Amino acid sequence: MEGNPAQLRTAGVDLGGLMTVLGQHLYSTPLVALRELVQNANDSIVRRRLEDPAAPTAPRITVVGDINARTVRVIDTGTGLTDSEIHTYLATVGVGYTRGLRQGQAASEELIGMFGLGFLSAFVIAERVTVTTTSFQQPDRGWRYQSSNGEQYSLAAAPAREIGTVVELALREEHARLAGEDYLARVLGRYCALLRVPIYIGDAAEPLNPEPPPWRGDSDSVSEHPVQARKRQLRFASRFEQQFEPICAMPVPALAGESDPRGLLWVQDGGTYGNSDNRNLSVFVRGMLLDDDARDLLPGWAGFVGGVIESSRLMPTASREDLQRNEAYRSAQHAIAESLIGGLAAVAREQPEAWRRILNRHNEALLGAALCDARLFELLAEEVRVPSSHGDLRASALRREGAIHVGLSTGGFEDMLFRMLGVPVARGDRYAVLPFLRQWVQRHGGRLIEIGTEQGNRQLFTELGLPDAELDWLRETLADGEKVVPARFAPAELPLMVVPDREAELKRRLESDEADKRISMTALRLVRGFTAGIDGSAQARLYVNLDNPAMRALLATMRADRAAAEPAARLLKAIKQLMETHNDADGHGHRLNGALAAIGDSVLRLLPAAAGQAGD
Repeated sequence: MEGNPAQLRTAGVDLGGLMTVLGQHLYSTPLVALRELVQNANDSIVRRRLEDPAAPTAPRITVVGDINARTVRVIDTGTGLTDSEIHTYLATVGVGYTRGLRQGQAASEELIGMFGLGFLSAFVIAERVTVTTTSFQQPDRGWRYQSSNGEQYSLAAAPAREIGTVVELALREEHARLAGEDYLARVLGRYCALLRVPIYIGDAAEPLNPEPPPWRGDSDSVSEHPVQARKRQLRFASRFEQQFEPICAMPVPALAGESDPRGLLWVQDGGTYGNSDNRNLSVFVRGMLLDDDARDLLPGWAGFVGGVIESSRLMPTASREDLQRNEAYRSAQHAIAESLIGGLAAVAREQPEAWRRILNRHNEALLGAALCDARLFELLAEEVRVPSSHGDLRASALRREGAIHVGLSTGGFEDMLFRMLGVPVARGDRYAVLPFLRQWVQRHGGRLIEIGTEQGNRQLFTELGLPDAELDWLRETLADGEKVVPARFAPAELPLMVVPDREAELKRRLESDEADKRISMTALRLVRGFTAGIDGSAQARLYVNLDNPAMRALLATMRADRAAAEPAARLLKAIKQLMETHNDADGHGHRLNGALAAIGDSVLRLLPAAAGQAGD
């Protein structure tokens, strides 16, 4: 109705719906509930250290499982809760004491909680939650909170206990396995490995997090010998590297805005091939595992690297199972990449045996890595080996008379040509080889001859002219659809050579209907703009060597008597076809049989007496 003032109302919260979101959508696994309860216990202990002058000097968290009773208890020596704090923080969604404490003080990096949702996760796995607590502010009073759904709860006075809190979960039947203490040790040993507060499982004499990470220096580590430091780093890395043994470890210096070195990277002792990706990075935020598959923080080229980092600046999402992609995230990415590049250079200088193992295990991946950063290229240019027709060689060993030859496929006349010349040919069809060699010659000088490309062929073959009649005859007698090109090339003993047009092959693949299914239309438009300028009419070139005595004799005979020259031309064509069967997987048998038959027939024609005897 016109003129009525707007009414201010308060939005309601459907806690049952929120619990469904928590259980089915926000958290990827019910194990997160255990992490959240230990996190709350940790924050309570840190809070007590900040607020209570009489806080114990040896705080602890104890987790007790009883698989028969189907219960898990999380016991801490923290602040405990008063009745008003239970109503304000424990029973109010989205309100967390830790967040206010962090905002109100020169924040302790050990405080973890942020969103006030962690306690609710207990109801994902428990049919009943009981909290028994005594606050350091009221040491003579105790309280017992109990709820079966997080919506309604009861709160009653209880006998005072030791200052701190016990959270007891009566597990749902489907989560009964969580009460096994071996299982608890395994799960919490992963989630809580970097917490400063010791965590004990049941009656265990030793905590499950006994050893601090290597980047938290102590008085002993300051004077530690470098060899001992490396052993300690590798021992720590082995706890997190599930698939491979670490070869060497590299510290991650302080991330931007943080004061101490906060992580460790390592190179995996497992072979990588091409662009295979075995990256493995665990991220701890304030001592608690947030993400054990944060591979995107590592550079894309580092498919052979694992690591652990700890940060107080990286911000978790509400589920605390992923990281917000903010400025701190990008800063961490940069710092990790810089640490890795600097660390590899340090290993090359200081640990030659480990460096040799890295080069041996990851040569192919390092070829690609060298293209991603100028410092990596300088480090690796004379170290990595390039696959070639003469085995794996360093780029400098491939260079002959100022040129490096690279083939974009193998087999056929190309292999024969370079075997005859004694020149190694790099395998340009292998991962990263061609762009690596292009960059290598730009930096170190020389020419790169890319066999099968127009530019590369011009460097190998000096094209010549022939009268149209002779060119037509060569096309009719020698070619199988190839473009015939009269030329001079070495060695002179080779009469002809077929070179597939690799650019035409690329044009054909990119312009096929199949490419539309595999490549985005934006990328295809850009690429097809390039391939539009490629002459794809012939899939190969047949270079006829006019420096070859046999070829010159053939052309001289043809000028005088075409019929007399045809048997020799057929013989050369058959030899060409025979050589081509090396790469002709689809029609191998048919082409080989035809070539052999043509060779036999040509021999008979070249030997008239033998042909007469065969006829008899």
